[in-house]
Amino acid sequence: MRAVLAIDQGTTGTTALLVGPDQRILASHNVEFPNHYPSPGLVEHDVAQIATSVEQAVAGAFAASGLTGRDVVAVGITNQRETCLFWDGATGRPLQRALVWQDRRTADACAALRDQGLETLVRDRTGLVLDPYFSGTKAKWMLDAHPGARSRAAAGALRFGTIDTWLAWTLTGEHVTDASNASRTLFYDLHTRDWSDALLALLDVPKPCLPRIVDSSGVFGHTKGVGWLPDGIPVAGLIGDQQGALFGQACFAVGEAKCTYGTGAFILLNTGDTPKASRHGLLTTVAWQRAGRTTYALEGSAFVAGAAVQWLRDGLGIVRTAAEIEPLAASVPDSAGVTFVPALTGLGAPHWRPDARGIVTGLTRGTTAAHLARAALDGIALQIDDILGAMTADLGQPLTRLRVDGGAARNNLLMQRQADLLGVGIDRPVSVETTGLGSALLAGLAVGFFPSMDALRAGHDRSFEPAGDASEMAATRARWQDAVAKA
Repeated sequence: MRAVLAIDQGTTGTTALLVGPDQRILASHNVEFPNHYPSPGLVEHDVAQIATSVEQAVAGAFAASGLTGRDVVAVGITNQRETCLFWDGATGRPLQRALVWQDRRTADACAALRDQGLETLVRDRTGLVLDPYFSGTKAKWMLDAHPGARSRAAAGALRFGTIDTWLAWTLTGEHVTDASNASRTLFYDLHTRDWSDALLALLDVPKPCLPRIVDSSGVFGHTKGVGWLPDGIPVAGLIGDQQGALFGQACFAVGEAKCTYGTGAFILLNTGDTPKASRHGLLTTVAWQRAGRTTYALEGSAFVAGAAVQWLRDGLGIVRTAAEIEPLAASVPDSAGVTFVPALTGLGAPHWRPDARGIVTGLTRGTTAAHLARAALDGIALQIDDILGAMTADLGQPLTRLRVDGGAARNNLLMQRQADLLGVGIDRPVSVETTGLGSALLAGLAVGFFPSMDALRAGHDRSFEPAGDASEMAATRARWQDAVAKA
């Protein structure tokens, strides 16, 4: 059996997938690694620990499938997107730990740029907002924090990259990124499809340290000196994790959308071959690039989704395991008027309020743990409802269906509530590991392992059709909007 190896490098762990010619996942293996929190609001990764997790995840997938590196026809990489680092191009030694997308240390720097009236320039060029979420201000911070680093970067001795770039360099020695990851840096101009000299000057980051931008699907190098993979395997897929899920869900047509329910929730909607500016607080981003042709998307992120359930488990002790949330919430017919806005790390799209905080309203003496559980699931679904409402307003056409994936998509009650609120059907795939699948499909297309995009279609495990009462949905939304205003 021949297969594509996908490396899905995430925020808390790495998953390796082996995908066969029928697009079926033959085996997968996940290895967790630690996050480091030097102080509140700071989140870092030790890339040596990431490297170990990648090697172990690949070894586990081989062991589970009975395949070896000799059976791999191509490698695809997908990654946590805005996490970034600098490293020495000669020795590979990192300048410091990688700064994770959740890291908020550059909040004041972003605020200062906004105060200078630069938000419009940044949004027009990049489709993004000035927020610590993105890589650009992180890069500036690291260069400022290490004397001499900027001159080394200007000479090309220091390499900069997001995790896809670092993994690609580790596997092949090539310093590259794909267009989807480049579009998350604050350095990439959506209109020229290249690094922006003006934005680099704004953030004082030298251009010679940046990677070459390549297609998301295409052979850009071959494995060399890895040790745990044979030399000579084409590395042919690079894509950011959420865009990988959009591709893995076969959202190839304009207006098709997916939501990944993980720690946060990430919604992407395909807008075709033209970047579409948002008037409703969303991001414009590259979805993928093939044969030099770029597909764009609108994106909205809810920073807390599955993390709300984790908080009920770890912070309040309402459940012992995350899986217990569904039967507990289903034990009551509704939340009895309780509304939970899970702004535990601020509010993302379409509000972009990092100062917002979580809030629970409508508590009475009759409120139980089950009502809080139900309100938490509703809070997740209502965030998605807000974001998709903004997306359809930007696109100018209604959503017809939503494809879902991620761990929390296994929660049937949550999926049904989502369908009821949206008023559209929801399709859940057989495998919710669509992020890694997307990178495998892109790599396989590049080497002819999969014949064409027309042959790629997502199989569905279950669909959820809207069945909610319209007046009850309207009342739920009204309570939600009132609670968000308070948050």
